[in-house]
Amino acid sequence: MLAASLAVLFSCTKNNDNPIASAAKTYVIVPGAWQAPYAWQFVKANLEKSGNHVIVIELPGHGADQTLPQTLTMDVYRDKVISAINGISGKVILVGHSLGGVVISEVAEKIPARIEKLIYIAAYVPLAGQSLLDLASTDTTSVLGQSLRPSVDMLTLDVLRDKIIDSFIGDGSTEIQNLVLSNFRVEPAIPFGNKVTLTEANYGSVPKFYIKTLQDHAVTPKLQIRMIAASGLKSIYQLNTSHSPFLSKPDSVAILLTNISK
Repeated sequence: MLAASLAVLFSCTKNNDNPIASAAKTYVIVPGAWQAPYAWQFVKANLEKSGNHVIVIELPGHGADQTLPQTLTMDVYRDKVISAINGISGKVILVGHSLGGVVISEVAEKIPARIEKLIYIAAYVPLAGQSLLDLASTDTTSVLGQSLRPSVDMLTLDVLRDKIIDSFIGDGSTEIQNLVLSNFRVEPAIPFGNKVTLTEANYGSVPKFYIKTLQDHAVTPKLQIRMIAASGLKSIYQLNTSHSPFLSKPDSVAILLTNISK
């Protein structure tokens, strides 16, 4: 009896039938503009509890990174993400929020074989030849769009202080809203105007998913719907949140990412 039980246990281990181990994924997350890895700390912790590997990218010019804004382009962001993926074995689930949607699109164009799935969350989804600015400029009811203030040298974009919460995290607790305010810094402007190069052979070969945010005042639901239709995305999910569901409802985001990744 004991020998038979041990044989079954060894067989399961040998064939990697452990449900936790076999379900584990590697997530690479690209935050949006005016944000940094701090914003994803709760989702990251939640996903890691299930045995997943999670890397949240600190884009140059964001968070603690002091790269000069005049040196930054969308290609620089793309290459930072590719470098991180090159340090990982196997395929990754690549997640992009807001501006991060443009970044992950360019990454998928360059290294499609390394991407298991692309997940856009409240994100810009460009077509070939489009820039983030091309898309954002059509979002006429965006609170964020109406609150932008470029620097004199046009190298950075600020947001009116009394509009930061409404733009990004109107549904967050006071503690979470203060976290966003305390981590806020101006955004490098040049990447907003960089147009992407995407092909059906590369970018088009990667499975794509979109998570809509229904109370979004930065990338409004109307723009999200238009981008989804233009891109032909079919796998659509939604959260009844502001632009930053990873802060207001991190558990829901982690569950949704897990379900999409299966």
